[in-house]
Amino acid sequence: MSGAVPAPARVSALASRGGPQRRIVAILALATVLGGLGVGASLSAGALLIVDVTGNDALSGFGSTMNAVGAAIAGIPLARLAARRGRRIALASGNGIAVLGALAIIAAAAVQLPPLLFAGLGVLGVASAVQLQSRFAAADLAVPEHRARDLSLVVWSITVGAVIGPNLITPGAVVGRALGLPELAGIFVFTIAAQLAAGLVVWFGLRPDPLLEARRIAAAASDAPVSAHSSPSPSPGRMTAAASRTPQFLAIALIALAHATMVGIMAMTPLHITHHGGSITLVGITISLHIAGMYALSPLFGLAAGRLGAVPVVLGGFAVLGLAALGTGFGGESMLVVQLALVLLGIGWSMVTVAGSALLTEVTPLAARPRRQGQSDTAMNAAGAIFGAASGAIFAAGGFGVLSGIAGGFIVLGAVAAVLLRRARPAPAERTH
Repeated sequence: MSGAVPAPARVSALASRGGPQRRIVAILALATVLGGLGVGASLSAGALLIVDVTGNDALSGFGSTMNAVGAAIAGIPLARLAARRGRRIALASGNGIAVLGALAIIAAAAVQLPPLLFAGLGVLGVASAVQLQSRFAAADLAVPEHRARDLSLVVWSITVGAVIGPNLITPGAVVGRALGLPELAGIFVFTIAAQLAAGLVVWFGLRPDPLLEARRIAAAASDAPVSAHSSPSPSPGRMTAAASRTPQFLAIALIALAHATMVGIMAMTPLHITHHGGSITLVGITISLHIAGMYALSPLFGLAAGRLGAVPVVLGGFAVLGLAALGTGFGGESMLVVQLALVLLGIGWSMVTVAGSALLTEVTPLAARPRRQGQSDTAMNAAGAIFGAASGAIFAAGGFGVLSGIAGGFIVLGAVAAVLLRRARPAPAERTH
């Protein structure tokens, strides 16, 4: 077949990945754990700090919104930097930018300046973009059958920061007092330390750079030259296989729709619970269960995508999201039903995100991957920010039922995108990168 990689070259390319890939996944997982500590801490304290600085409870939700906006804005620039200079420089740069955001937040808390606070929270959102792009970095050198598994291990690493981070508020208050800062600003000292540590781990540990190494292997397999700042030209056979961009944009769309569904429903769950007599403690337990659903089982979904195929796992994820929307839409005052629905919401999101990310990597030629991955992260965060911001007005107008119904529409659209992708999807553009 024209453009096919000779068998000896293919075996050599695959063999050259094993050792570095295992270490790269471990480095990315460690950096994600460290960076996640800062993200989890800031998200938990951001809303409280906004109220403290502005004196307006109604603005508290802007903490998560600004985080999503910052991540959305950073997605494409970080991907472009990765395409030019490699993953190591892109990810470490993102960690450094996030440090600047945390410093701005501390300064804003000290001088009680709301605009600087919102700007700092947005810049800190770059840390979330780094976490998202780390999962794609784990797929650069992975063989196709292990791509979803390796990607999912990095996603799972987010669990540590998501669970431990919010519990740093109390020790952060001690640090804040010791430094003469407002107590709620102290937690962002931990954020700075965590982002610096994550950046150092990536900078010194992510060698060889997975994206640049994947390009080198691809060039060696096709006897084409490659430099650190260029992508190998795909062979005519690969260009034919990847001629249609439709599968790439369908993969981007289904990931964004699943994320919008998750954010919109999750954002209004605390209000629904408290409006029906639930306590703040119950809210905390429910959100913790939801977060566990999002991350704890992601390696299982990665393994399933590798064995069963990514599209079946994506469709299964949308089915689970549908069950979650039914639970929140018709659960009424039953807190048990709502809690179960939030767990399913996290699980469905995880299935679509893990398998969909692996699918996007599979249907995109190597040279175009960073660009498409950046577009996916931007679309994902933008969709979450828009529907998350709109969910309050929708909830106020029609309650959880109407909100869940609209989310159900997104779920149907996502499932349709997955079916269309299955039909439009070409044979994998390459099996050695």
